[in-house]
Amino acid sequence: MSHIHLRSAAIAALALCQAGSHAADAPAAPPNAVVKQLMDKALAGAPDKELLMLTVEYPPGGASLPHRHDAQVFVYVLQGELTMQVAGSPAVTLRQGETFYENPTDIHTISANASKTMPAKILVFILKAQNAPVTRGVTPADLK
Repeated sequence: MSHIHLRSAAIAALALCQAGSHAADAPAAPPNAVVKQLMDKALAGAPDKELLMLTVEYPPGGASLPHRHDAQVFVYVLQGELTMQVAGSPAVTLRQGETFYENPTDIHTISANASKTMPAKILVFILKAQNAPVTRGVTPADLK
């Protein structure tokens, strides 16, 4: 599979993780987030690392299911307000111009548009191991 196809598959996995659903008896998934990849670059001097830059737009009431990235994640709010939380830390509501950070070991428990009527959009930089998945889901046991 080519590098472009691998990267497209990784971005698709991120979108699926954010909007995916569980078993039929689970609550309905939140409205889909729109993920747009802006850049994918190998890092000079660190051949085993790469940087992804993308935007994620949450529709009103949109949210991501709990997930993790196994990467350093830097978030900048471009538009709207989002509620963010990683396991073990309090939830925070971020507004336009504010930032959020995830460690490689963090489980992102809440990533949700704080508004039911207005969209929210974030710029995301992900520093990760080259060819590693962008994101992966978590199980209920991971959240304990």
